[in-house]
Amino acid sequence: MKFYITLAVIIALQACNKDETPTYAPPEVADVNVDFYLTTPDEANLLTPTTTGIFPLGTNSNFTINVSESTVYQEMDGFGYALTGGSAMLMNNMSSSSRSALIQELFGSGENSIGISYLRISIGASDLDATTFSYNDLPSGQTDVNLDNFSLNPDMANLIPVLNEILAINPSIKILATPWSAPTWMKTNNATIGGELLPQYYDTYADYFVKYIEAMAAQGITIEAITIQNEPENPYNNPSMVMSAEQQKSFVRDYLGPKFQTENVATKIILFDHNLDHPEYPISIMNDAAAKSYVDGSAFHLYAGQISNMSLVHNAHPDKNVYFTEQWIQAPGDYYADLRWHVRELMVGAPRNWSKNVIQWNLAADSNNNPHTDGGCTECLGAITIDGNSVQRNPGYYIIGHASKFVPAGAVRIESNTSSEFPNVAYKTPDDKIVVIVLNNSDVQSALNINAGEEPITVTMPAGAVATFVW
Repeated sequence: MKFYITLAVIIALQACNKDETPTYAPPEVADVNVDFYLTTPDEANLLTPTTTGIFPLGTNSNFTINVSESTVYQEMDGFGYALTGGSAMLMNNMSSSSRSALIQELFGSGENSIGISYLRISIGASDLDATTFSYNDLPSGQTDVNLDNFSLNPDMANLIPVLNEILAINPSIKILATPWSAPTWMKTNNATIGGELLPQYYDTYADYFVKYIEAMAAQGITIEAITIQNEPENPYNNPSMVMSAEQQKSFVRDYLGPKFQTENVATKIILFDHNLDHPEYPISIMNDAAAKSYVDGSAFHLYAGQISNMSLVHNAHPDKNVYFTEQWIQAPGDYYADLRWHVRELMVGAPRNWSKNVIQWNLAADSNNNPHTDGGCTECLGAITIDGNSVQRNPGYYIIGHASKFVPAGAVRIESNTSSEFPNVAYKTPDDKIVVIVLNNSDVQSALNINAGEEPITVTMPAGAVATFVW
C-alpha cells in the first residue's frame, strides 16, 4: 500500500513540474526620467539624489497626486533665510576661502548648491545682532530731524561686505529689509525695547527709509521690498517697536507712500510682518483705498494663527500679494518634528495659500546660538551652525533647500490635489520643468503615485520623509 501512495505522489509531482506549475513575469523594473531628492528624519538621506523606490506608474490603489500645468496660481519670488547681522558676522569671520565656498554652496546654481533666491535683512539691528543700533543713534535728549547723522557704518563691517559677496554669486537675489525699531529718539519711550513712533517723527521716519534704500543702492545693494515694522504687536523683543494697524495705515498713506512716490523709490511696501492670528491687521489697512494704493501686499509669521489665514487676506484683496517672512527652529533642532512641521505648514502650506516666498529665521548662528542682543533670542537655531571655519547643516538648511534648489524665482505654482497623508505643492519653472514637493505626513512607509508631465510615477517614501521630484 505504501508503494502505491509513494508512486502516486511521484507521478503528481512530475505532472506539476511539467505542465501545472504557474509561471509569473518578474516585477517590471524600469528607469524613469524623473529626478528624485529625498530627506529622511533619521538623517540617512539629506537632500540625497535617489534612484531606489521609484518606478513607472502601474495599476495600484495608491493615492495619486494629479498635477495640472493648465491651472496656474502665483508667480514665486523665491526661498531663503534672514541674513541677520550675526549671521553675516560669523560668515565674515571665516577664512576667505571657506566663506567663498559656503557662499557658493548657499547661493550658487551648481549641483552642490541650494540656490537661495530670497533674503531678509534688518534695517538697523535685529535681536540676532551682537548689539542694538540704528543708523541715526544720538546722545539722550538730542534729535536730528534732517537726518544729517544718518550712516550705514554699523553694517559696513560685516553685513554689507557679505551681501556684496553674495550678489557676486547671485546678482538677481531678492532682498527684503525690515526694521526692528526706529531710532530711540523718535520713540515714545526713548528705548530700544517697545514704545511707539512719535507722530511728530512720521515724516522724518519716512525720510529714514528713503535714505536707507538710497544708501544701500550706493553700496550696490538693491532693496526689493521693505516691511514697515517687524512684529508690530510684540513689545518685548530687543529691539522692538509697537505699531497699531491705525498707526501703520496713517504712516503708509500719509507719509511713507507719498514719500516713495515723490522720490521715485521703486522698493515695494509690505504691511504687517507678524502672526497669522491677526489677518484683520493688514486687511483693515488695505480697506483704505488711499493706503492700499501704495502697498504691494502683506507679510506673515506663524508663531500664532493658521497658515490658511493667508488665503483670507488674499481673498479680501486678491490684487495684492502675500509673503511668508519668518519662522524659527528652536535649538538644538529635531529632524523628525522640524522637518514634518515646517514642510507641511510652510514649504507646502504657505505657497498653497498664495505666498510668493518662504523665508526662515535665520541663516546662521554659532554652537551657543550666538550672537544675539541682551533680551534677544537665545534658542534660535541657524539653518547652519558656524564655528570658525566649521559648518554644520541643520534641519532648516534641508527644509528650504528642498524648494530653493529646484524652484527659482519666476516659477509659477500649478494645480495639484493634496491629502492629509501626502501634503504637496507643484510648480512650473521658467525652463519648463515640473517640480513637485511632497511630505509623507505619516508614521509609516507609504507608496503614492504622481501623475505629472509625460512620465507618471509610483514612489515609496519613508515615514516623515520629504521628497522633491523634477520632470
